[in-house]
Amino acid sequence: MSDRSPLPPVRLHPEAELARDALSTPLLSRAARLARWAGPDTRVDAGGGLVDEQLPAAVEALGLSGDDAAADASEAWRVAVDAGLVEVVDEEEGTVRAGEDLALLTGGSPQEVLAVWLTALETVLADASVPDLDGLVDEEGEVDLSALDWDPEGEAAFLDGVLGNLYLLTAGEDTPGGAPVPLPALAASVIVPSDMGEPTNDVLEQVSDAMMRLDDQFRMLEPVGFVAYQPVDEALMADADEEPAAPVDDTDVSRYGMVRLTPLGLYGMRARLREAGYEAPAVGDLADKGADVLLDGTADFPPGAAQAETEQWLQRREALAAARELLAAARGADAGAPLRRLRCQQALSLVGASAEPALREVLDDAELGGLARVWLTEHGAVDVPAPSEEMVYWLTIDTVAAQLAAEGNSEELRALVEGLAQQHGGFFAAVWRVDHPATADVLEAMGRLHPDKKVAKEARKAAFKARSQQGG
Repeated sequence: MSDRSPLPPVRLHPEAELARDALSTPLLSRAARLARWAGPDTRVDAGGGLVDEQLPAAVEALGLSGDDAAADASEAWRVAVDAGLVEVVDEEEGTVRAGEDLALLTGGSPQEVLAVWLTALETVLADASVPDLDGLVDEEGEVDLSALDWDPEGEAAFLDGVLGNLYLLTAGEDTPGGAPVPLPALAASVIVPSDMGEPTNDVLEQVSDAMMRLDDQFRMLEPVGFVAYQPVDEALMADADEEPAAPVDDTDVSRYGMVRLTPLGLYGMRARLREAGYEAPAVGDLADKGADVLLDGTADFPPGAAQAETEQWLQRREALAAARELLAAARGADAGAPLRRLRCQQALSLVGASAEPALREVLDDAELGGLARVWLTEHGAVDVPAPSEEMVYWLTIDTVAAQLAAEGNSEELRALVEGLAQQHGGFFAAVWRVDHPATADVLEAMGRLHPDKKVAKEARKAAFKARSQQGG
């Protein structure tokens, strides 16, 4: 995620549902319980952490047990302080009281609950970028930082890069909803150069090291509800001289770790990306905007996301008024107009027969008359006037221009180009005269895309004529 180009749109769960998810996460629920447990006798150190003498009571209050109980209680307390659930009253005395934001967890809006959760998430992400300090404590009980090869900014940037790629994989239309990503693939996405064919041994070693770091980090991020994580199989990290406890399947990629963003994690990651200045749209963002914003905004959306966005937009409007607004917004001779008209046509396919008057009103419109006839015919309308040859050719150029803008030189477009040349005798002899801003560009594209050299040459000749006619 090195550039700042718009990210794919994501489909978020309703905020009320996400807020309930946030409240039920192990870490935030523990933090809230400790905030309510704290009283006049609770004491914290200079950094706001619970003093060692009070950790056993905190562990008991949370009902924790096991080797990690004290660490889990300490982390929950740290989140409570950072998220405003607990407030330090007197730093010298180490006294605390309930923070103002504690009441938001029971009486606040979904947005306010999620804001508390986002603060908790930032605390965990900061902790996840700190290396394991075990073994670095000297004889006096101090951490020997000189023995630590740690770049705080670099480590945070590495984790941000990994999470950004995980977001892209989650948001992608080709990724099945909720499908986990293998940890080796995720680590390789930020380590292996995109132009590298076969990774070198050195690069593979870096990927292996990154996997081990990410294994620790994702284990930390799961309790806050950010990810769902299947850890790396412990047998893979055993010493080579040790015999595995049971036979292992080396072909099972899940043994190397699997991770996915939860719906709450997707919400959190989008919030962080927007805070960092990225354009990170979500389906539903355009529902209260005008049709012009909808058509332009969904121009680069994948088909599924564009339809979902349009459906939400239509739900807020009466069908006939929506159709008129869409058609008005589809007009134009600018470079983006053909794709706007394609999105308009796709949007109108979701509108019922009650929109028919709006389509009949534009039958004589040079830019909209063709798509209006298509819609009316598909909806079984009667008395639909046949289009003129000029309108047919204009609509053909407009459609191909829109497909070029939406898909580039795709196989679908190649098939469309071949079909047009086959179905219409003398197509190129007539089409270069079409008064459309994209005529020459479309014909040049047809010359590139058509597999028959003779037909491709005809297309290029027609493109030259069109450009000369346009004064280019």
